[in-house]
Amino acid sequence: MKMNTSHEREKAFRTLALCAVLFAPTAGMAGDAQDRAADISRGAQTWVNNCARCHNPRDPKEFRDDLWKPITYHMRVRAGLTGQQTRDVLKFLQESN
Repeated sequence: MKMNTSHEREKAFRTLALCAVLFAPTAGMAGDAQDRAADISRGAQTWVNNCARCHNPRDPKEFRDDLWKPITYHMRVRAGLTGQQTRDVLKFLQESN
């Protein structure tokens, strides 16, 4: 039963990340807003591609925005993410919170 819950949770986060990638409002946006949306989309994709490989992704609302920063920087080292990937994942988590 626990495995089913984990599977459902992982599926929900993959769906959330996919929605962020597909529906990020980039058309018709100017500079900064378009860059922000691109960061969120890249972060969502990196979140799905990397975080779910080793463990069930956390709910973005599980931690406050200020707590996600040390968590993502810790996981950067463990997951072998670049600085940009880490910033993108952090932006995605904070915007989803």
